[in-house]
Amino acid sequence: MIASLRSFAARLTGLAISTFARFMTAPRAIWHGIEPVPRQRVYFANHASNGDFVLLWTALPSPLRRQTRPVAALDYWLTSPLRAFIGRDVFNAVLIDRRPEARTEDPVAQMVAALDQGSSLIIFPEGQRNSSDAPLLPFKSGLYHLARARPQVDLVPVWIANLNRVMPKGEIIPVPLICTLTFGAPIHVEPEETRDAFLARATRALLALTPPAAA
Repeated sequence: MIASLRSFAARLTGLAISTFARFMTAPRAIWHGIEPVPRQRVYFANHASNGDFVLLWTALPSPLRRQTRPVAALDYWLTSPLRAFIGRDVFNAVLIDRRPEARTEDPVAQMVAALDQGSSLIIFPEGQRNSSDAPLLPFKSGLYHLARARPQVDLVPVWIANLNRVMPKGEIIPVPLICTLTFGAPIHVEPEETRDAFLARATRALLALTPPAAA
């Protein structure tokens, strides 16, 4: 009974969050060189706002959304019962501990396990929110190791435009603006490709999706 009520509350909360996100941002998904089909994927995106994964998750068609899990920071989402409920129950996030000294699980192994369960993933290879003037921070190696572990899974670049203006850092009340999410053609790691070469190629694939005003 309690589990059923919790599941119902999670679905209701997820609907409320996605409805609010659509109302505030009117997200427009552009599928460029790829179609929104029910295929297992890893969506990797730029990270300029705390609302990034919510907007990407909201922009996916419902059948894709149900099978897609964001990869998120455990040390952020478990800081309060409400955040824990949203992270674990609403979004079914793969929670990664960003503190190596406190970590009990390997982050790549956690993501691979989620893929092996049939899930798609949303990840941010910069590893942290980008508050610099550069369009992207250097990518962490996790995307490469994930690509090596499951080379058959599509890695789909997604550029999120305008969300950092909707929710600027330090602000509580969002500013209504239209946001665009551009989904690019999938990439895969090449058999002999080095980590640095792959991450550079993944970075270029993501930057190629930036709208003219953001380039």
